[in-house]
Amino acid sequence: MQQSTPQSESSYEAKDIQVLAGLSAVRKRPAMYIGSTDIKGLHHLVYEAVDNSIDEALAGFCNKISIAIQKDGFITVSDNGRGIPVDMHPKLNKSGVEVVMTKLHAGGKFDKKVYKVSGGLHGVGISVTNALSKEMVVQVKRNGKIYQQKYNYGKPLTQLEIIGDVEQKDTGTTVKFLPDEHIFSTTDFSFEILSSRLRELAFLNKGIKIVIEDERADKKNEFNYDGGIVSFVEYLNKNKNPLHKVIYFSRAKNGVQFEYAIQYNDGYQENFFSFANTINTYEGGTHLIGFKTALTRVMNNYIEKNNLKGMKLTSEDVREGLTAVISIKVPEPQFEGQTKTKLGNSEIKGLVDSIVNDTLGSYLEETPQIAKAVVYKCINAAHAREAAQKARELTRRKGALNHGSLPGKLADCSEQNPEKCELFIVEGDSAGGSAKQGRNREFQAVLPLRGKILNVEKARLNKIFENEEITTMITAIGTSVGEEFEIKKARYHKLIIMTDADVDGSHIRTLLLTFFYRHMQQLIEAGYIYIAQPPLYKITKAKFSKYAYNNEELEKLLSEIGRDGATIQRYKGLGEMNPEQLWETTMDPGNRTILQVTLEDAVEADKMFTLLMGDEVEPRRKFIEMHAKEVVNLDI
Repeated sequence: MQQSTPQSESSYEAKDIQVLAGLSAVRKRPAMYIGSTDIKGLHHLVYEAVDNSIDEALAGFCNKISIAIQKDGFITVSDNGRGIPVDMHPKLNKSGVEVVMTKLHAGGKFDKKVYKVSGGLHGVGISVTNALSKEMVVQVKRNGKIYQQKYNYGKPLTQLEIIGDVEQKDTGTTVKFLPDEHIFSTTDFSFEILSSRLRELAFLNKGIKIVIEDERADKKNEFNYDGGIVSFVEYLNKNKNPLHKVIYFSRAKNGVQFEYAIQYNDGYQENFFSFANTINTYEGGTHLIGFKTALTRVMNNYIEKNNLKGMKLTSEDVREGLTAVISIKVPEPQFEGQTKTKLGNSEIKGLVDSIVNDTLGSYLEETPQIAKAVVYKCINAAHAREAAQKARELTRRKGALNHGSLPGKLADCSEQNPEKCELFIVEGDSAGGSAKQGRNREFQAVLPLRGKILNVEKARLNKIFENEEITTMITAIGTSVGEEFEIKKARYHKLIIMTDADVDGSHIRTLLLTFFYRHMQQLIEAGYIYIAQPPLYKITKAKFSKYAYNNEELEKLLSEIGRDGATIQRYKGLGEMNPEQLWETTMDPGNRTILQVTLEDAVEADKMFTLLMGDEVEPRRKFIEMHAKEVVNLDI
């Protein structure tokens, strides 16, 4: 990755800041500027602050960024860049700091002399974070001084003032803010969500050190990767079996910098990450379309040129077992929406296609051993795709995947609106029987599964369609899987995994979560997947009777009522409860506790599923040894 050549300190002054609009509408319609006012929007406030530091790094002036989540709800973002200009803006008669903090679309990133490439190019940036914060304090180290200004709800509370001295070479910006609880549905920052984004930024900007600390839980992560996106791919494939070393190319064309790193492993899952100006483009865009198109063409060209026996490959075939990270730096990016999750520049598709076609095509010709390993992997994927299609059709003919006929073992609910419907996926016929009798038939459906489902981490789609329990589940949910998946066809908006509180129950829950993560990930992203929390204990003393859901609750309860004469019943299975107890403790919406499954860190989730459910035994053994002391209530 190439960084812009550093310019002189004097090239970034208040006069370089261009102002395009005011700040008044942000508090009125925050979602227009940060996408939403839920947990995603909350974290977007931090990203806007961090993006400013990354822009300084891209320009060659910053190599360390620190983020701290404080116990009092504040969050601090610091860097060792040049510091926001503190001199007076010639037209606005305000300091550069106040202009950047209070004016929408104000910043040096609109001037290509100051920032050649920028992530936060919509320019709403830190001023939006300020507008949506109850309190904000900005400190700038510049010119041998420390400058500070305070704000409330986006408005200056103090003038920019000098509060101390530093060495002339000591420069940087620190932003400390407290989100407005009246605007956000939650103001509780997630260490995992922030760590996920910061890890990406460290991979995408090699040599930059990014540190995040959570003072609430005494947690700390440090990210610093000299290998850039090559290190990213190696990190993603850590517990997998790679077929070759990472293939990496970086090219500049028409002012655009493009780099990609790819590596195939012997698994069946694809793992794609695409970025534009360091922004994670979750929804892809023209750069990803160009990359996938070129990848498929290059593989098919190699087969044809070398007379290899195999059918014509599809994009799906060449992505099986592929881990890829692509990153593009565009001077004038066009993102779809303020949250920047899809790149729209039409010229980028052809540019990326051309670069990948030339570089990867030549690489395969020059490394026949790697080329054959990769191409045969793709050919096998094509055969498996055909087999999966046949298995799908066969299963469909049998009626198992026919949306018109629901599986016989499903006890459906009478409600037709999916938003109100719940499906309990229950382990075993015994618990299934209790759940069917105890449920509210109006909106609760029950699907009992017999035994453990197939471990999809080690199986292709054709094997998945041969597994009766999985096809039953796919049919009951209604969305289908793979290329045919459609979330709008989901028959229930709450899918609740209800398994026993023992080792077997945990294993079945993990198998189900692996299936949802690998083949129905959109259900997790939409917030449809939940885990039931049945009680572990029933405590009885005289006429007193109560349930405890964990060891802490049990100890608290016993300390309240006294241990003498108390009877403790430990539930190992749901089948030990009668229908009334199951309803009262685990199924009644007014009384139960259910955990929503969220995807806060996709990279770490992928690593964990690979570690727990993949072929590699050694990493799993090390993980078990490391965490063995944390286990309580192990049933053997």
